[in-house]
Amino acid sequence: MSSRKVSFMFPHQPTDPETIVPYGRLTEEIGAARLWLGQSLRIESHPAVAYLAGTGCRISIGMAVGLIVLRHPYDAALQARSLARLMRRPVAIGYGAAYPQYVTQLRGEPYAKPAAIVGEFIDVARRLARNEHVRHRGEHFTVDAALPPMDCPPVEIGAGVLRPAMARVTGRCGDLAMTWLTPLKYIEEVVMPAVAQGAAGVQPPPRIVSVVHAAVARPGRSANLLAQYGSISHLSAPHYTDMLRRAGLDVDASDPVSGARELVQAGVYVYGDPDHIAAEIARYHDLGVDEVVVNPSSVNNMYGQEECMRDLREIFAAVHARGGSDGGVADTRVVVPVG
Repeated sequence: MSSRKVSFMFPHQPTDPETIVPYGRLTEEIGAARLWLGQSLRIESHPAVAYLAGTGCRISIGMAVGLIVLRHPYDAALQARSLARLMRRPVAIGYGAAYPQYVTQLRGEPYAKPAAIVGEFIDVARRLARNEHVRHRGEHFTVDAALPPMDCPPVEIGAGVLRPAMARVTGRCGDLAMTWLTPLKYIEEVVMPAVAQGAAGVQPPPRIVSVVHAAVARPGRSANLLAQYGSISHLSAPHYTDMLRRAGLDVDASDPVSGARELVQAGVYVYGDPDHIAAEIARYHDLGVDEVVVNPSSVNNMYGQEECMRDLREIFAAVHARGGSDGGVADTRVVVPVG
C-alpha cells in the first residue's frame, strides 16, 4: 500500500545559496516529507543541497528531473550517495533525457531512443548507489566498477515519466516514477499500468511521485496567469503537449497561453482555497500516488518568496487538518555496505 507523503518544490534555480536555506527550514516547520529541487543550471542542485547541509539543516531531499546528458551514471550514484550522507536523510532523484534541442547543443544530436538511454542510466546508477559492483555492457554505457562501500541513508533513483515507453522502462529499472503536469486520469489509465507492466516479473512497481502545480486563491490573483508563469516552458514543449493531448486536453505547443487555461479548467493546475488544494492532493493519494510534490513556482515567479511561503504554510496546514502527511524527514535507516 502506498504512503501519503506530501512534499514541495524549491521554486527557482538559485544564484545565491542562501536562498535555499529558508525553504529547508520551512520543510521542517510545516511537516513536509521532503524538499525537492529541479535541475539548476545556475548554482547546480547538488552543491546547493550540500550548502544547506552545511547550515545544519538535515532534511530528506529530492531532485527532479536531473538531466542525464550532464553526467555519467557513476557520478550520479556518487553525488546522490554523498548527499544522503551529508544530509543524514534519504535522497530521491528522478532523471530525464532533457529537451532534444538542449541535448543537441551538448552532444551534437538528440538521443535516438530517450527511454532506452534513461533506463540504462538509472539501472546502473541505482545499483552503484546501493554499493553493488556493477558489470554492465550496454548500448550507451559500459561499466565494471563499484563505489567504495559507505553507510548512508537510502538513495532512490528513478525517472521522470510522461509517456508509456518511459513508464515501462522506469517500472523495470527505477525506484520511483515521477510525473509532472500529469492529469489524474492519465496517471491512473496510462502511467500506472505501464509502470506495472515494466516491473512485472522484475521487481515491485516503483512508487509514483506526482508534481502538482498549485496556488491559493487570493484577491487580485488570476489562475490562468499563474498557470502561465509556472508552466509556460513545458506548455511550449512538444513532448509535454503530446502527453496532455493523450490525456484529453486541448493544448498545442504553439499556443501555451491557451494551454495554461486548459490546465486550470482541467484541474491539473490546482487553484482554490487551502482546503480545496488539500482535497485535490488527497485524490492523488487515493489513486495510489505515494508522494505528492506541491510546486509553488508560479506564485514565487509572480509574487516572490514571502507569498510563496505563505501559500505553502496554508496548504500544509490544510493537509495536516485532513489527517496529515506521512513524514519522511525522520527516516534515518542506513544501507549496509557490501563487502
